[in-house]
Amino acid sequence: MNTPLLHKTALVTGASRGIGAAIARRLAADGAQVILHYGSGAAEVQQVAAEIAAAGGKATVVQADLAATDGPARLAAVVTTPTIDILVNNAGIALFAGIDAMSEAEFDRQANVNMRSLFFITQKLLPRIPAGGRIINVASAVTRIAFPGIPAYAATKGFVDVLTLQLAAELGKRNITVNAVAPGAIDTQMSGWIHGPGGAETLAQIQALPGIGQPAHVAGVVSFLAGPDGAWTTGQIVDVSGGTKL
Repeated sequence: MNTPLLHKTALVTGASRGIGAAIARRLAADGAQVILHYGSGAAEVQQVAAEIAAAGGKATVVQADLAATDGPARLAAVVTTPTIDILVNNAGIALFAGIDAMSEAEFDRQANVNMRSLFFITQKLLPRIPAGGRIINVASAVTRIAFPGIPAYAATKGFVDVLTLQLAAELGKRNITVNAVAPGAIDTQMSGWIHGPGGAETLAQIQALPGIGQPAHVAGVVSFLAGPDGAWTTGQIVDVSGGTKL
């Protein structure tokens, strides 16, 4: 069995379903001990942990509401592992609304989860990330492609892109790599529209590659960035969109 992450500890935020769950499963399969964070969906995250254990991996579960101002501090407090070798900032929410329809409360909630929590989780856990550690942020292809009706969501992902670049430059001296993956339309709850009327036809028109992107496609890229082969890659935003709107 190929276990390049044996003896490594990884924290994946938003790991109860979709891309986060796939990343957690893949890192566990690569040998890492995985800490699964969730905000809601306790039954779902326990199922992910059970699947990892059944496959011979190691997983623990922690909870924190990242929409709350004190969410990052609460997460840092319940993660008691002294060393975090791999931090995957995956947690995010997508509230799709145009600039004329989004309320201030919706904007603040989305900003708290997608930007504020990512920044302060990283800040609070940084002392536990050793030399050779990896920070991997989940961004989005919407920062290079304009889609209607999602200006606030797209802007939060632009923050992720910029922060990734800045932290890569700052943390390089500690031999910590910082990268982002940028999925396109992935077969998750967030992208349920792809199974609706015209969804498959739309994808066929905008993607270079045929078919529907799966969470495992994103997890594979995260596995590369977290593993030994990703040691000399930092400050990059790796597109995982099947070549959307090239």
